[in-house]
Amino acid sequence: QVQLVESGGGLVQPGGSLRLSCAASGSIFSAYAMGWYRQAPGEAREWVASITKSGRTTYTDSVKGRFTISRDNAKNTVTLQMNSLKPEDTAVYYCTYPTLVARGQGYWGQGTQVTVSS
Repeated sequence: QVQLVESGGGLVQPGGSLRLSCAASGSIFSAYAMGWYRQAPGEAREWVASITKSGRTTYTDSVKGRFTISRDNAKNTVTLQMNSLKPEDTAVYYCTYPTLVARGQGYWGQGTQVTVSS
C-alpha cells in the first residue's frame, strides 16, 4: 500500500518562499523516481517536478529557476523548495511516483495547500 504524506504548505505573499516535504513509507522509495504535482482550482492536475533515484531533476517551464526538488533516500523523503512564489502557484501540491502516474495507477493523497496572495 502506497503511503505518502505531504506537509509544509501555507499562505505566503508573492515573492515569498515555502518548503514542502513528502514522507514515503516502506523501503521502495530509493528505487523509484519521485515527483511533485499540483492542482489549482478549476484546473487539471499538473506535473511540476521530478527527481530520479540517482538525483537527476526536471521541471515544468513555469517553475524553472524558482523551484528545486531534492530527495533524501536514507530518510525516504522528497522536498520542494519554492522561491519567488507567484499567485499562479496557488494549488494543492502532491507527491507521488511518476512511474505509477504514467501507468494510470497514481496514488493521490491529501496533498498540502499552497496559497500565494497579498
